[in-house]
Amino acid sequence: MSKRDYYDVLGVSKDASKDEIKKAYRKLAKKYHPDVSKEEDAENKFKEAKEAWEVLGDEQKRSQYDQFGHAGMNGGGQGFGGFGGGEDFGGFGDIFDMFFGGGGRRRDPNAPRKGADLQYTMTLQFEEAIFGKETDIQIPKEETCDTCQGSGAKPGTKPVTCSHCNGAGQMNQEQNTPFGRVVNKRVCHYCQGTGKEVKDKCNTCGGNGKVTTRKTIHINIPAGINEGQQIRVSGQGEPGENGGPAGDLFVVVQIRPHEFFQREGDNIFCEMPLTFAQAALGDEIEVPTVHGKVKLKVPAGTQNGKRFRLKDKGAPDVRGRGHGDQHVQMRVVTPTNLTERQKELLREFHDISGNEATEEQHDNIFQRVKRAFKGE
Repeated sequence: MSKRDYYDVLGVSKDASKDEIKKAYRKLAKKYHPDVSKEEDAENKFKEAKEAWEVLGDEQKRSQYDQFGHAGMNGGGQGFGGFGGGEDFGGFGDIFDMFFGGGGRRRDPNAPRKGADLQYTMTLQFEEAIFGKETDIQIPKEETCDTCQGSGAKPGTKPVTCSHCNGAGQMNQEQNTPFGRVVNKRVCHYCQGTGKEVKDKCNTCGGNGKVTTRKTIHINIPAGINEGQQIRVSGQGEPGENGGPAGDLFVVVQIRPHEFFQREGDNIFCEMPLTFAQAALGDEIEVPTVHGKVKLKVPAGTQNGKRFRLKDKGAPDVRGRGHGDQHVQMRVVTPTNLTERQKELLREFHDISGNEATEEQHDNIFQRVKRAFKGE
């Protein structure tokens, strides 16, 4: 029978990366491993996938295979390929990694393990992010069951030694391979490697040793926190396993936009309207800031779009290193719905000012436009 193309065996394209090839092989190995698969011809399918991985997972062999096909593999790479090839004894490491936690070394299920981290998203008002706040939040999280103190056993009883592995937490399984009979150590699935069984389960947690509750946690939001930043609350994640420390809680901040202010880092930006008269004659105006109203002197002849800086009127640095600034951009508002008297005054102003100074300004503008078109 002719061999199937190795790329077809793994279900990947010929330009697949090594990571994609390895992922495809692991998926097939899990599916067809003789120790776990109940499918017909699982052992042969496992060997076929293993053979394809040994070739396509090696850059040199893959290059040779791409050029010459099976004929260039010195017999097609049949069997397991021996203990070599630089991939954990010809790929056995991948199988051990899948079932025992890596490199043939099984992680001790009774060793202390840190609990999982939790994440909570908090939405703040614009001013709350500027000045900070203290608040309480409620989060769903697992806690050690108070009824059984985390043992999972009904009060008055205790977990007993697992009768299937005799407390070892692992079981031996023999397997015939091309190298002879191999004994694999597998985690005992009756006790999940703990070596203990719960005969009479706790009525509160159902033998899990943990219950889901809603816990209130006090959060201190620092002044100046910005969009997307997070606060770490140590020890407020899920509880650890076997006496391990609890995980952490990460509070991710979102900020509602403000109708007047915009923020970039520690700086705040806003726009202020000016009448034509204020812009031409100058004025002193009141500008809102997050710290209160301040006076701003607008000089005569201020142009539309002119920006002014209000030092230290921005957001505080979240690390306590001063404040940002507030930048105020002027928007000269063209009047509408003028009265006849206003129109008359503007016509008079136009007649008076539409002489040499205005012509000179217009000439300067047109000259700049001409130079721009000429590329000067």
